[in-house]
Amino acid sequence: MLQINYIKENKEDVLARLSKKNFKQLELVDEILDLDQKRRSTQTQLDNVLAQSNAMAKSIGELIKSGRREEIEKIKETTSLLKEDIKVLGEELVGLEQEVHNKLVQLPNLPHASVPAGATPEENEVVLTHGVIPTLPEGALPHWELAAKYDIIDFELGNKITGAGFPVYKGKGAKLQRALINFFLDEAEKAGYAEVQPPILINEASGFGTGQLPDKEGQMYHVGIDGLYLIPTAEVPVTNLYRDEIVKEDELPIKNTAYTPCFRREAGSYGAHVRGLNRLHQFDKVEIVQVVHPETSYETLENMSSYVQSLLQKLELPYRVLRLCGGDMSFASALTYDMEVYSTAQQRWLEVSSVSNFETFQANRLKLRYKGKEGKPQLAHTLNGSALALPRIVASILENNQTEKGIKVPAVLVPYTRFEYID
Repeated sequence: MLQINYIKENKEDVLARLSKKNFKQLELVDEILDLDQKRRSTQTQLDNVLAQSNAMAKSIGELIKSGRREEIEKIKETTSLLKEDIKVLGEELVGLEQEVHNKLVQLPNLPHASVPAGATPEENEVVLTHGVIPTLPEGALPHWELAAKYDIIDFELGNKITGAGFPVYKGKGAKLQRALINFFLDEAEKAGYAEVQPPILINEASGFGTGQLPDKEGQMYHVGIDGLYLIPTAEVPVTNLYRDEIVKEDELPIKNTAYTPCFRREAGSYGAHVRGLNRLHQFDKVEIVQVVHPETSYETLENMSSYVQSLLQKLELPYRVLRLCGGDMSFASALTYDMEVYSTAQQRWLEVSSVSNFETFQANRLKLRYKGKEGKPQLAHTLNGSALALPRIVASILENNQTEKGIKVPAVLVPYTRFEYID
């Protein structure tokens, strides 16, 4: 959530940066500023009436001592009227504060200066490309056919149990999943991330804190009877560990990692590009989250990007890094890097990670602050990244590593799988 004072002091900059994010409701900025002016005016009126009422209440005691009954009655009449004014102004103030809040939460985060202009994924900026795209043997298959050939992922069985987008992993497919999760968690621990195991259901306050609500409620599975949501990513519960907290400055950076299943409705997704593991409603992911000092957040973002790339390098997967354009960024992000691996049988790039800096946007909603030895609490910066999401990693491993002997398992995973080939 943006801060009112920043909007007020930098209105033209805010409008320009919202435009870069292709935000269409720019009139909200003036509406928010007008409502905030009314709110401040009402607050001033209320403060004046309260001060007047308090002064009169104090004077009644002195008048009682001096026996000036007529003056006391007049003051009581005035005090009664002031109490009514206090009630009316108080209710008006609460209403204005709610109106400001309701409009403020509709504004997305402002993009960083380095974010390229653009409205579609095709306008994202390729930052770097790494690795060699393999040459596959004749008759190479896409991953959904490989999954059936080796009986490691059953899409139809998942469809029978639940519906499309909920696959069943079997045999070496299940072991590959577990191997990747443990590998990613072990690597995160080596990089200084403390592992947590959070709930996979969140309340509305948690969804609001990280920016999923009220922006993405249509993409989340909702348990209506309890008012809870299945998490779309571990980012949500892990970042909310620090909601309403004031941490010590010397505790920063705070680094956490978590493995969770993730749930996304992906409403409206259809076509060949969502086939197989390309897009699922339930999938596994290891997430990394940092809470940092504002002065170090962009250095941290680069470090997190490099860390995710190191995982892809160890898995021997060709990849590229994109800096997302304004129109392709999430509601809450100030700057996002996407990592995509090349799926050779499909001959297309598949997104496997997003690493984002949210600056103070989430922290303001979460009331997540830090405080040094001196000075008042300040908003921290929050960042997160997928490290990594499994489905498209698995798709690329299966497709890129198919041989006559079977699918060769990346060397770093063999200690976890305890087999070298899926055959």
